[in-house]
Amino acid sequence: MVVRKYEDELEYLEKINDHCWRIKKGFQPGMNVEGRFYVNKPLEDLMLDELKNSCRPGQVGGFLPGVKQIANVAALPGIVGYSIGLPDIHSGYGFAIGNMAAFDVDDPKSIVSPGGVGFDINCGVRLLRTNLTEKDVQPVKEKLAQSLFDHIPVGVGSKGIIPMNAKDLEEALEMGMDWSLREGYIWAEDKEHCEEYGRMLNADPSIVSQRAKKRGLPQLGTLGAGNHYAEIQIVDEIFDKAAASKMGIEQIGQVCIMIHSGSRGFGHQVATDALVQMEKAMKRDDIETNDRQLACARINSKEGQDYLNAMAAAANFAWVNRSSMTFLTRQAFAKQFETTPDDLDMHVIYDVSHNIAKVEQHMVDGRPKTLLVHRKGSTRAFPPHHPLTPVDYQLTGQPVLIGGTMGTCSYVLTGTEKGMTETFGSTCHGAGRALSRAKSRRNIEYTEVLAKLQEAGISIRVASPKLVMEEAPESYKNVTDVVDTCHAAGISKKAIKLRPIAVIKG
Repeated sequence: MVVRKYEDELEYLEKINDHCWRIKKGFQPGMNVEGRFYVNKPLEDLMLDELKNSCRPGQVGGFLPGVKQIANVAALPGIVGYSIGLPDIHSGYGFAIGNMAAFDVDDPKSIVSPGGVGFDINCGVRLLRTNLTEKDVQPVKEKLAQSLFDHIPVGVGSKGIIPMNAKDLEEALEMGMDWSLREGYIWAEDKEHCEEYGRMLNADPSIVSQRAKKRGLPQLGTLGAGNHYAEIQIVDEIFDKAAASKMGIEQIGQVCIMIHSGSRGFGHQVATDALVQMEKAMKRDDIETNDRQLACARINSKEGQDYLNAMAAAANFAWVNRSSMTFLTRQAFAKQFETTPDDLDMHVIYDVSHNIAKVEQHMVDGRPKTLLVHRKGSTRAFPPHHPLTPVDYQLTGQPVLIGGTMGTCSYVLTGTEKGMTETFGSTCHGAGRALSRAKSRRNIEYTEVLAKLQEAGISIRVASPKLVMEEAPESYKNVTDVVDTCHAAGISKKAIKLRPIAVIKG
């Protein structure tokens, strides 16, 4: 493998405007389409520094910068439009995290790649509103944080407290949030404010391995570890009053709860199992990629369909998981305030997926096409009047939930028409890492992080001190830079800013 000089790499990059760069064909071998990535000046500097570091002697075989991963995805068979990097992009397995790409379902060469979804299938965010204000919560903040920590199982080995046997799991994998509704863990209207209404209909539990089911069975209703969290948040700023009002957000100081989690060990095993099968399919069908982590199969092959059906089951698992934690969150709040969740107006504003592949209709070169859209570390952001935008949000666009890092703000955006034409209705998903987990542990002292959180008035409950270092705000890009880039580029629109007052982590 030859490492080009940084100056030679730059020849393939062109700045289109203040918020978008073009990656020309030829940057990586076999590119079928060009690449695009969205950045503002600070994020641009991070992207180019990452590229420069990869060009230094001794970096061969090391990490692959986001720009090269975008270009490698652009070389996959059947891709249409562009391989797109959102502003929170950083190096990942196969696809960069924050990289989305769409493939023509009608092209027999088109592929599906687990690396374009990620190991934590349907990792996503759910936002609940309340009719409480900061004044109501501040006096009991510590008790409320502890109550949430006590109600929601957290950490790597955590086990769920929602009763679940093997038959229940099979039904949950097939039914998604319909199972949660039947069992009494959610309100009927929760589904209306969830991507796919909380259920992918092509889910087939029968093709999921017993190992995946064994890993998943004890973990339903658990937060997990890593960057997953439950946060009590305060409405800090309202940018779009009409959109906020449709979401039930009427005033600064209103209390919300954000839950960020995914499919736990179940989704990880589904992805792992699929990668083994896809490597065999690649040999059989003579599929070549620039990176072996981009293992894939033809969409219409048995391996491709098996993966999509198993992935859908994992997506349903994740929705049931977030629904179970919604139930536990409502219980914790109702207990603290000695009332009912209904009296506290604890409705779901929305639930979005960050790691998923879905069949959608989009315009390509002026013609409607059926596409398999891979969003990895990327959020669907459909505009007003789109048939898949919920009825309540038809005039405002789909809510987009952008979780910040531990101790920093989060945002609610809405989808736009420009996003539909430029990014297949996709936008950012969060801050995006700036430091690896290993670097964070080496460079950051957890007692300093805890002291800063305390100084900022943020209560924290965490199962592992090591995790505090890995998830420190310094480990991530500035979420405001990320969101402002998407807003300025017009691919999504700012609606609400939220700040945390209590954080629950694994």
